[in-house]
Amino acid sequence: MECDKVGDLLLTSTYAIAFTGAGISTASGIPDFRGPNGLWKKYSPELATIEYFKKDPRGFWEFYNLRMRGLFTALPNKAHHALAELEKMGLIRAIITQNIDGLHQLAGSRNVIELHGSMRKCYCVKCLKTYDSNTVLDKIDKEGLPPKCECGGVIRPDVVLFGEPVYNISTALEIAREADLVLAIGSSLTVYPANMIPLTVKEMGGKLIILNAEETPLDNIADIVIRERVEEFLPCVVDYIKSQTLHRSS
Repeated sequence: MECDKVGDLLLTSTYAIAFTGAGISTASGIPDFRGPNGLWKKYSPELATIEYFKKDPRGFWEFYNLRMRGLFTALPNKAHHALAELEKMGLIRAIITQNIDGLHQLAGSRNVIELHGSMRKCYCVKCLKTYDSNTVLDKIDKEGLPPKCECGGVIRPDVVLFGEPVYNISTALEIAREADLVLAIGSSLTVYPANMIPLTVKEMGGKLIILNAEETPLDNIADIVIRERVEEFLPCVVDYIKSQTLHRSS
């Protein structure tokens, strides 16, 4: 079985990392972006641009208000919990994620690098005061859109919008250069520069395992490509590793 192969590679790896995209959170009820039921099938990507935020902060927040509330009702699924367990076992050293939902942390993962920020935090564009997003949602309920800071500035989510540089990319690339294996999970691997993470691991001689529902541009250089559901496959990997470690200790 493929989960046995992946489990064996993790057991023999010395520095394995995970790289995750929106596809790991679909089982939590959060739509991905480019899949058959993706967010950009229903909404224009223009709504998530820095230009649109500056031009029409109210229209921007009409979209993000709904999106933020949808994210906050979601809970980590079995795939998130499996990665957290692999980290606790010492088999996954870091999770580099494109996601802004915070579900890795809710599942118990500790070393999470968020390339696109977090929807759980906001800040004022004028004075840079930071806000918990639940506080901002309460402010929206009481005062309407767009949410305003005490200084009069508009508050925005602490996420990377189209047209802005990603966060933590140099740290993420440093980790990728150290890694000898990367699990690329639920990502189309089309968004630059985030897709440089798995590519860098491969170029440095590491193993690339892709777990994604649809084809990706890196399938042809991957060591293993898996099309199974992430919330079923990753727990299978954890179960196999547990069985192997139990067998070796007996």
